[in-house]
Amino acid sequence: MHRLYLTISNRTMDTPKKYVLDLTVTAVTRVHERYVLLKLTDADHPLPAMLPGQFVEVRVDGSPATFLRRPISIHFVDRSRNELWLLVATIGDGTRQMGALREGDRLNCLLPLGRGFTLPVAPCRVLLVGGGVGVAPLLYQGAALRQQGIAPVFLLGARSANDLLMLDAFRQYGQVCTTTEDGSTGEQGFVTNHSILQQVDFDLIQTCGPTPMMKAVAAYARRKGVDCEASLENLMACGLGACLCCVEKTTEGNLCVCKEGPVFNINRLLWQS
Repeated sequence: MHRLYLTISNRTMDTPKKYVLDLTVTAVTRVHERYVLLKLTDADHPLPAMLPGQFVEVRVDGSPATFLRRPISIHFVDRSRNELWLLVATIGDGTRQMGALREGDRLNCLLPLGRGFTLPVAPCRVLLVGGGVGVAPLLYQGAALRQQGIAPVFLLGARSANDLLMLDAFRQYGQVCTTTEDGSTGEQGFVTNHSILQQVDFDLIQTCGPTPMMKAVAAYARRKGVDCEASLENLMACGLGACLCCVEKTTEGNLCVCKEGPVFNINRLLWQS
């Protein structure tokens, strides 16, 4: 097993070592026509510490059109099985190649990268809002919150019932509320229209998904005076803050999302309220 680690300075990270690992695929599950759940393991060592909200840079072999690693959110870490879960949207050559992997194949990963979500102390009412493949990092955060004695509320939005992903997995850790644009399940409309927002006063909102959705969630949080974090999905290449392709304008100037994020408190972002 190829195992290499890089030490990268990061003033607040709990896991400063970044590992380059050849992980073995233990399962490939097609959870949707556009999404695949990959489960990976290191057969020789325990997986390194990873925080909810961090991500992995995956090297895609066998795809001549894919020159750069692909950033994938950490969906879950199953310590009992020593497994890393990645929820992959198969929308390009590289991710389609990942979706074609089979049990026993190897996947080279650089991990863990970035800064994750805040983990508050109980009692705290936490709302986790996701849309599309943006739901991916919220499962691991939900599990971490439950370990803290906090039962989060998940608010997950999609175009239709068929596009809602992994609902049974989310239900293991908290209440699941859903919205669909066509009204095929849950409440019709966008996540910011869901009645749970009028029924419960939350202490913290954490969100990941399409930028328009996150901006709407951020605007709601500002109106209510609720602390809010957003996991940005800017285009990334290196994952280490060297290539500057993921730069976001913030109150502190231009920051690399891959290194200073991907999770930001919305007060640091120059989003319109």
